[in-house]
Amino acid sequence: MHCRIRVKGHLDLCWQQSLEELHIMQDANGTSLLSGCLKDQAALYGVLLKIRSLNLSLLALETSEEPYEDAASPYV
Repeated sequence: MHCRIRVKGHLDLCWQQSLEELHIMQDANGTSLLSGCLKDQAALYGVLLKIRSLNLSLLALETSEEPYEDAASPYV
């Protein structure tokens, strides 16, 4: 499953391995985009629990069976 998650604030890149290896991109608008592949919904729920435990505000979540053309797209 391909996934893009946008959270409020800049998430430090050191969290990348703790978030199921999702790639973290810090945007100039003060948000972070987590993007990449997750093996299943259980992995997605694990990432969402980590976001909650870090007290981050979830702004958007998008999943797809097909890869996104542009992981850095401001769409999410």
